[in-house]
Amino acid sequence: MGGSYIIYMVMGGVLSMIGAFVSKKLQSKFQTYSQVPLSNGMTGKEVAENMLAHYGIHDVKVVPHSGSLTDHYNPKTKTIALSEPVYNAKTVAAAAVAAHECGHAVQHDTQYAWLQMRSAIVPIVQVASKAQQYLMMFALGAVGMMGAAGSWLLFAVVIAFGVTALFSFITLPVEFDASKRALVYLDESGITGPDAEYDGAKDALHWAAMTYVAAALSALVYFLFFLMRYAASK
Repeated sequence: MGGSYIIYMVMGGVLSMIGAFVSKKLQSKFQTYSQVPLSNGMTGKEVAENMLAHYGIHDVKVVPHSGSLTDHYNPKTKTIALSEPVYNAKTVAAAAVAAHECGHAVQHDTQYAWLQMRSAIVPIVQVASKAQQYLMMFALGAVGMMGAAGSWLLFAVVIAFGVTALFSFITLPVEFDASKRALVYLDESGITGPDAEYDGAKDALHWAAMTYVAAALSALVYFLFFLMRYAASK
């Protein structure tokens, strides 16, 4: 059994390194395409507003947001928050990010099933994520110290990590679909005119999606690790 633990821990370490690599790659791609001007001169804000109008969405606001790569769509307030390097920028990266976040707004407007599912479990995920911070401190040695009580504690850890892993995998189709919608709009609207602009937007969104893939795989490995620990305690 010890060998299996080592394998899972090694896998977790490898996935963490992959996640770090993908994150740095995304930042590098974003910086690269942030230096490529959009030929039509539209800002990220204008791209977002035009895409919303194209899909007949008039109750979503585009607002500035502090930070970098902090862009997001809030379905509760119906706002698209674009970070400082995106909101007023007239670059390929800004267009790609703005269109991606609009993709989420379109999903919301069309009641995209995967987005509805993800939104429904957000409160549960928030509780599970907070619980992990405390459960992790006791879980690894709990079985030996506390017997049956430790086994129940490990079961709680399994549930917490299972919920976050499920959320991570539900997020994948949501993010991939938002990028697909973004690229279709950028292409068909002619916003990314020359092929190089469209290819750049596609490349940037590809690496953004890979960050979610890495996170999902990492969450799965940790869930399986604690599931195995729990099974061994029975």
